[in-house]
Amino acid sequence: MPGTLYLVATPIGNLSDITHRALQVLRDVDLIACEDTRHTHKLLSHYGITTETISYHEHNEQQRAVELIDQLRQGNSIAVVSDAGTPAVSDPGFRLVRAAIENDVPVVPVPGPSALISALVAAGLPTNEFFFAGFLPPRTNARRARLSELQSVPGTLIFYEAPHRLAATLKDAYEILGERDAVVARELTKVHEEIRRGRLSELSEHYDREDPRGEIVVLIDRTVISAAKPQLTIASLVDQFEQDGMDQRAALKKAARELGISRAEAYRKLVSERNL
Repeated sequence: MPGTLYLVATPIGNLSDITHRALQVLRDVDLIACEDTRHTHKLLSHYGITTETISYHEHNEQQRAVELIDQLRQGNSIAVVSDAGTPAVSDPGFRLVRAAIENDVPVVPVPGPSALISALVAAGLPTNEFFFAGFLPPRTNARRARLSELQSVPGTLIFYEAPHRLAATLKDAYEILGERDAVVARELTKVHEEIRRGRLSELSEHYDREDPRGEIVVLIDRTVISAAKPQLTIASLVDQFEQDGMDQRAALKKAARELGISRAEAYRKLVSERNL
């Protein structure tokens, strides 16, 4: 008989947020596959668990999945954990689950902490329908395009975001989605937990002045309070910068940087816009 693949949710901050069942599974399995073994060892050491660990992350997921399936087929049971929260949710695990199913290996979820659910229930935004979009693309054009795709989703939008991109993401969301109520949940269950509520324009301005740290969840209401601001064009930006005293070359370069496109693309758009 094959072993069992367990998907074990682990704390997103406070080490006390782990279930008795999760601890028992981590003690009983033959192997724990970790996103970062050093990180997981802190949790295991805290609870006196000495089960063998192995790395399983986005860079070795394809190869490691084959090795782990071999062990499962031999009858060994394996627990998968991410650095925090529920594995396979914006973390490694999906590929291994699919492979386990294809090989008739039992897959058992061991539920527990999840940053997106913790943020949602505390946000004060509608919870009856929501859409989790993971991480938005890091590049401006791709991020704005993705937000445009999500504009008509009839539910609360939820994203994970990196601290250094938070201000830009909130600004893009305001310009693409329009004014909406939103929440930034940061460092949930940790010492510096912060849940900041406001409108997209307010949060955008706040985090443009303040550099946040830690793990961040962004939530945006489905309801538009007011329409989005008109999207800035290359021509309007160049005109604005020239009025500020820049020559056209410098103005074009700055406008391209503002919109996250190359100077060559900005020049083509400028010519096109001014010939309309």
